[in-house]
Amino acid sequence: MDIALRNVVKTFGSMKALDGISLSVPSGRKTALIGPNGSGKSTLTRILMGMLACEGDVRLDGLSPFAQRVRLARRTAYVPQSPPQLSASVADVVRAVARIRDLEERRIAVTAAHFDLDLGTLANRPIRALSAGMKQKLLIALALSSRAELLILDEPTASLDVSARARFFSLFAEMAGAATLLLCSHRLEEIQHLVEHVIALDGGRVIFDGPVDTFLQTRAIALVEVVTTRKTHADWLHAHGFRQSFGASWVRSVARAEKLALLNEIVTHFDGDLDNVVIRDVETLSDKAWEARSCTSG
Repeated sequence: MDIALRNVVKTFGSMKALDGISLSVPSGRKTALIGPNGSGKSTLTRILMGMLACEGDVRLDGLSPFAQRVRLARRTAYVPQSPPQLSASVADVVRAVARIRDLEERRIAVTAAHFDLDLGTLANRPIRALSAGMKQKLLIALALSSRAELLILDEPTASLDVSARARFFSLFAEMAGAATLLLCSHRLEEIQHLVEHVIALDGGRVIFDGPVDTFLQTRAIALVEVVTTRKTHADWLHAHGFRQSFGASWVRSVARAEKLALLNEIVTHFDGDLDNVVIRDVETLSDKAWEARSCTSG
């Protein structure tokens, strides 16, 4: 399912949550929608599902999510970050989804079993009585079993342990097929495993729209740690942006492309008169990284 937005604006009172969003996601593309809290991600996904009206034009396979909401809902699967507190039993929910999607209930049970979730044992349990992890596993199983053409996943692994996350990544690769993915996530692990493209929002505007590798390069930094017990070195390190960490350790973060130049400068200045130098590459999606504003629209 392809997604096309043109000059989409959404305001809540005096606050402009989306400020002229225009973008295109071709059918089958696996895309991450990321940005700091309040950037407009949730507003945008709710608009795509026809839950919020807006100004501008929104089309999913050429259809309006407002005028053809029911028709598009049958082709869309959504996994929210916070599962609903339903009083309905697991069996009732599975049965309802299977009927709506024209699926065999066994298909959903087999998918759930990949997460060690036995739907037969849980059949009479109310959804709200399940643990957060079990709810998330059930919602993922329902979404991946649905054969949906558009998957909207909001922090899908937030309640999963390390083992369950690994199984989710493997299962997604196996079952998502040609579906279009829109992934809302703050987790680098999800971005690296699930998507090929990134759309970044900030202040209701698109600030990056391009390949995931290009985006991660803008988020890649190097931590340069210099270890020295000589007090005479402190002035130079401080003047060059290092901060004292623990004991004899001084640390500075730089763009990954700048690390070799800084290392050469350290080696030249100190001429081997150091206890140690350590460089660690780091990738981050933290809010702090957004302050750099280094991304631009593609």
